[in-house]
Amino acid sequence: MASRRKFLQTAGGGMMAAIGGGMMAGMGGGMMTGIGGRLMAGTGTTGLPAMDVGNFERKHAMPLGALQLGIAGYTFLHVSLEGAIAMMKRVGVSNLSIKDFFLPLDSPPDTIHAVNAKFQAAGIHIYAAGVIYMKTAAEVDRAFEYARTLGVGLIIAAPNPELLLNVEQKVKATGIRVAIHNHGPEDKLYPSPVDVYEHVKGLDERIGLCLDIGHAARAGADIVKVVNDYKSRIFDLHIKDLAVISKEAKPIELGRGVLDIPGLLKALVKNRYSGVCSIEHEMDMNDPLPGIAESAGFFRGVMKGG
Repeated sequence: MASRRKFLQTAGGGMMAAIGGGMMAGMGGGMMTGIGGRLMAGTGTTGLPAMDVGNFERKHAMPLGALQLGIAGYTFLHVSLEGAIAMMKRVGVSNLSIKDFFLPLDSPPDTIHAVNAKFQAAGIHIYAAGVIYMKTAAEVDRAFEYARTLGVGLIIAAPNPELLLNVEQKVKATGIRVAIHNHGPEDKLYPSPVDVYEHVKGLDERIGLCLDIGHAARAGADIVKVVNDYKSRIFDLHIKDLAVISKEAKPIELGRGVLDIPGLLKALVKNRYSGVCSIEHEMDMNDPLPGIAESAGFFRGVMKGG
C-alpha cells in the first residue's frame, strides 16, 4: 500500500496544491498544529485511521477536470460567511451549494443579491441552494422564488412526498431542477437514493437525486451501482467517507474510510455526470478547513490517477 506521505506528495492537484503555501503559515493562530496533526494521521498521532489510498493504478485515471469539485453549504454550519469564503479560496474550490443559515429563505431580494455578490466577488459560484425542506405548498412556492431570485438552476430539496406534484408543477413553470437528498436510515422520507428514485421516476425528468454517498452507504446502497443505475437523474453529489459501513457510522474525511471513491468517480465519468461533487464535511465543524483541504486533496489525487 502506498504510504500516506507519498500520496500527498504525488497527488499533483492534492492538498498542498489546493491550499498553497499560505496553509503552512497557519490561519489565525493554532491552524498549523491542526493541519500538522492531520497530515501525520497515518502515524497514529491523532488516533484517526490512516487513509488507505491503496495502489491507484492507471485504470483509475480519468480526464483531468472531468468532474467539478464543490462544497455543500452545511459544511460551514459554525463558520461565518466571510470565513467560508476565505476557506474556499484557500483550498481552491469555487462551487458552493448555499445553505439558508447564510441566506434565510425569507430574505428580501436586495439581501439575496448582496450575499450572492459577495461570493461572486471572491470568484465563488453559487450553483445550488439547499438542502431546503418543503412541508407545505407555500414552502414549495417560497423555495422556487428564492432560487429564482438567487439565480440558481438547481434546488437541493427534501419535499414531503405528498407535495411532489406541486414541485413538478413549479419545475415545469420555472425550469429550475430539483435534486432530492437522501438522508440515511433515520430519515422516514428518503433514507436511500433508491427511495428517492422510486418517488421521482414517473415525474418530470428535471426532478432527480442529490446523492449523499455517506447516507446512501449507511442505508445499505452500493454507491457505484446507484450511479450506474440512475445515471442522468443524479444532479448533485454530497461526498464524504465512512470508517465502516453501518447504520451508525459517522462521516470522516474523504479517503480515510472504506467507501469506493475511485470506483465512484470512474462511474460518474463513464456515465457523463455533469453536476458537482460537493464535499460535505461534518466533523470538526468549528474548524473544518483541515478536513476540507484533505478531502479536496484526495479527490484531486484520485482524479489524476494517484
